[in-house]
Amino acid sequence: MTRFAALLAPLALIASPALSQESPPAPEPEYQTQLVVIETTMGDITVELETERAPITAANFLRYVDEDRFDGTKFYRAMHLDWGEPPNGLLQGGTQMHPDRVLDPIAHEPTTETGLSHTNGALSMARYDPGTATGDFSIMIKDQKGLDANPASPDPSLKVGFAVFGYVVDGMDVVHAIHALPPDPDKGEGWMKGQLLADPVEIVDMRRLDALPAAEAD
Repeated sequence: MTRFAALLAPLALIASPALSQESPPAPEPEYQTQLVVIETTMGDITVELETERAPITAANFLRYVDEDRFDGTKFYRAMHLDWGEPPNGLLQGGTQMHPDRVLDPIAHEPTTETGLSHTNGALSMARYDPGTATGDFSIMIKDQKGLDANPASPDPSLKVGFAVFGYVVDGMDVVHAIHALPPDPDKGEGWMKGQLLADPVEIVDMRRLDALPAAEAD
């Protein structure tokens, strides 16, 4: 890069003033979103749902919110990764397939179509096979881009990845605090064993917000 810059320097000296002036960067595109506050017994988490870029997944989540299907559910799983600087992993919550709360599964929206990614604070739908997501979701702690769709993967599940539909905009300290709670080593089966919280944290209420409070928006 140093040699490349040196080669360009003489050209900059002889360029006309009009050509040498850089154009202002193009503005970032704006997409329609919806704020939701997740009120827990350990504090509030505010998320911004990508209603335009992930319309199916965001609409599904908002239906659960509007019908109070998340109220009284739990954050119940804290996955910790064995690599990277802690905290690192994900926090999972939702309906846990409760028959009185769960709605029909939704179509899968891969990140290759939405343009979203499993970066720090991303909300992603929990699922079994693609197209089975209902009312359980995860919040990423640190970037987990390995969960994005990977068309080159021979694994059908990894090929389409998981569906991102929003991001935490306030309250990641609450996410970290819940994620740090002790697990029950005897809870869970298979790869979930040891990842379930000994005392799950209640989601008291979820509701839409028109805007962030002024102190949070700064």
